[in-house]
Amino acid sequence: MLGYIVRRLMQLVPVLLGITLLVFLIFHLTADPTQVILGLHGTPEQREALREELGLNEPILVQYARFVGGALRGDLGESWTWRTPVAQEIADKFPHTLELATVAMALAVSVGLVVGVLAAVRSYTIVDYLSTGLALVAVSVPVFVLGLLLITWFAVKLEWLPINGRMDPLLLDQFRPPNGFYLSYAILTRQWEYAADLARHMVMPAVVLASTTTALLVRITRATMLEVIRQDYIRTARAKGLSERVVIYRHALKNAMIPVVTVIGLQFGTLLGGAILTETVFTWPGLGTLTLRAVEGHDLPLVQGVVILLATLFVLANLTVDILYAALDPRIKYA
Repeated sequence: MLGYIVRRLMQLVPVLLGITLLVFLIFHLTADPTQVILGLHGTPEQREALREELGLNEPILVQYARFVGGALRGDLGESWTWRTPVAQEIADKFPHTLELATVAMALAVSVGLVVGVLAAVRSYTIVDYLSTGLALVAVSVPVFVLGLLLITWFAVKLEWLPINGRMDPLLLDQFRPPNGFYLSYAILTRQWEYAADLARHMVMPAVVLASTTTALLVRITRATMLEVIRQDYIRTARAKGLSERVVIYRHALKNAMIPVVTVIGLQFGTLLGGAILTETVFTWPGLGTLTLRAVEGHDLPLVQGVVILLATLFVLANLTVDILYAALDPRIKYA
């Protein structure tokens, strides 16, 4: 297993290099940094001086090598808009997105697995038809539409939840966690007033972000469970007198988890990258909102840094899924 992990990590190197090269070329061949930074009123002398300062007069491969060397040291360049380190901007916003995506994934897994198993166990009943129908609706409704619907009902009409933001501004002035993981810090330090307010602000964004993943998990769990519970060893387990709960959750569900884990791993990367719409609708101060502002301002170093981070996380999620296969199914060996 250790040898397999080492080999897979080594295989990630050319993949990540290819991603960084592609992103670097796309962004540096489609925009003039001097025009973005200086605007339309910069003189030719100012533009030339800025190109020299940024090293844009050097060959493209030299620029790429310098960028990769900086990235390995944690230096992703400087934001053109805010003139601050890109790595610092990402580090400030990424915890907000990671915490939201983690809560959304936990919600999607808990609901998706339970509903999927129930749909399979009670296949072709009202429970099955209702769950698969709702899953189809959840997949079909765009994220921004669902977000606006939730805001209209639960924030505007019922006034149960706040419309947007990360936390009540009055409480935010008093609550200063040492990192961006606000909810986790409030729970760990038992500051329940802040934790309750943070949770209220997170409910709607988490539900919206989890909706598509929940629907996918319901459908894939139902399909794989239907296949597994028809196997001979499940009939044997029932013939031995084991309870239905033991048969379903100890024997059938474990063997049905491999495709489910695959979906979970891929979707977690998708949640991190796909949070832009959700964060925009709810004004969530995370990586998605930062990326949108960077795109609007043509801040290519910042967009480039975000894309590379998300691509790296997506690749690492795939590696984690492959490693979990062996833990779920002892028949899978990594020689």
